[in-house]
Amino acid sequence: MFKFIVRRFLQTIPVVIGVTLLVFSLMHFIPGDPAQIMAGETAPPEQVERMRERLGLNDPVYVQYGRYVTNLLQGDMGQSIRSSRNVLDEIRPRFWITVKLALYSTILSVFIGLIAGVFSAVRRYGLADTTIMIIALFGLSMPNFWLGLMLIQFFSIELSLLPPSGWGTWQQTILPVITLGTAGAAIIARVTRASMLEVINQDYVRTARAKGLSERVVIYKHALKNAMIPVITVVGLELGVLLSGTVLTETVFSINGMGRLVIHAISSRDFPVVQGVVLIFALMFVLVNFLVDVSYRYFNKRVDYN
Repeated sequence: MFKFIVRRFLQTIPVVIGVTLLVFSLMHFIPGDPAQIMAGETAPPEQVERMRERLGLNDPVYVQYGRYVTNLLQGDMGQSIRSSRNVLDEIRPRFWITVKLALYSTILSVFIGLIAGVFSAVRRYGLADTTIMIIALFGLSMPNFWLGLMLIQFFSIELSLLPPSGWGTWQQTILPVITLGTAGAAIIARVTRASMLEVINQDYVRTARAKGLSERVVIYKHALKNAMIPVITVVGLELGVLLSGTVLTETVFSINGMGRLVIHAISSRDFPVVQGVVLIFALMFVLVNFLVDVSYRYFNKRVDYN
């Protein structure tokens, strides 16, 4: 197990290097001159050239990339063009808001998705199974921003039960979490059902029933645990997607998270902040995939790490 963790960790290093290369390339591929933006649209060419020298934009690309990686290792993501603050200081207060939103949404997705998927598999091809799968199809088909607006219209405007925006109180978390968690719950429900149908007729499940174990123990201890590998994979992907896909939801509910920050950074052409946010999103996705791979053995002892 330890050898696998070390090997898997070493395998993430090339991925992280590739991520830094892609994020660094944003500065060169996005239209516009960062030096011109920082100096001002009406700045004379001499001032723009001095700004380019100060930013090191006249150096060869490989020198700029080396300096970028060196600064990252020291916790320096550059300076925001819009606020002149360190990019990490811009991101830090918003980072945990986005993480909490993604985690709460993932917990809701897993809770609803597992229950619905198991229930549907146990009552396969019946009315309950068909109903759950139709609801799951609707959950997959609804765009997050549309669902968020509908929830605001119904619960905030018509019923005045929940606040339509903001983040901080438990009332303010309900609508954004439901908005983000709905699609994930639908996916997890469908994957859980399919995985359970493959496992539920296996010999060891029939043996467990023949031993006289209760149906609850057979389903949740023997069948579900062995059906969790595909579900864990989907949950990991969903968490990664939610971490990097909160942009529209945070905009709809006026939540000052990383998604809203990157929208404002793009609109103001604040390239260093865009780079920093994209880099953190990518690294979080890599970390989630690493944790998913490590967790496989916990749910299924037959997984061979060699």
